[in-house]
Amino acid sequence: MEEQGRRAGWWSEKRFRVYRSVIQAVQKSEEGHPFKSYLDVDITLSSEAFHNYVNAAMVHVNRALKLIIRLFLVEDLVDSLKLAVFMWLMTYVGAVFNGITLLILADLLIFSVPIVYEKYKTQIDHYVGIVRDQTKSIVEKIQAKLPGIAKKKAE
Repeated sequence: MEEQGRRAGWWSEKRFRVYRSVIQAVQKSEEGHPFKSYLDVDITLSSEAFHNYVNAAMVHVNRALKLIIRLFLVEDLVDSLKLAVFMWLMTYVGAVFNGITLLILADLLIFSVPIVYEKYKTQIDHYVGIVRDQTKSIVEKIQAKLPGIAKKKAE
C-alpha cells in the first residue's frame, strides 16, 4: 500500500514535469525546471547539528521511559490506577469510533474549543474548579484508605 502511494506521488511529479515542459515549448519561455528552487536548497546537516538534535531527543526519550516504568511498575498506585482507567475507557472509545472519525473530531475541537472558552470563560472556570475540588477530595479519600499511600505522601 505504501509502495503504491510512493509510485503515485512519483508518477504525478513526472506528469507535472512533462506538463511544464510542454507549456515551455508551446509558449517559448525559459522558466527552466519547475522544481529548481527546491533542488537548489541545501539540506545537508552538519555533524554538530545532528548530535544536538539527537541529544535533545534523547532527553525526551529518557523522560518518557522513566514515566512508563513508573506507571507500569506501580511506583505510585494512584497514577497507575489513573492510567488503567484511562486505557479501559479508550477501549470503549475505540469500539465506537474509528481513527479517521477521531481525527475529524479532534480537528473540530481544535478550532471550536478556544472560541467557546473565550465566550464562556468565567462559567467554565467556575465548573472546572468545582470538578477539580471534588476530584482532589476523592483522591484524598482513596489515598487515606490505602495503607501504603498515606505514609509515602507524608514523607
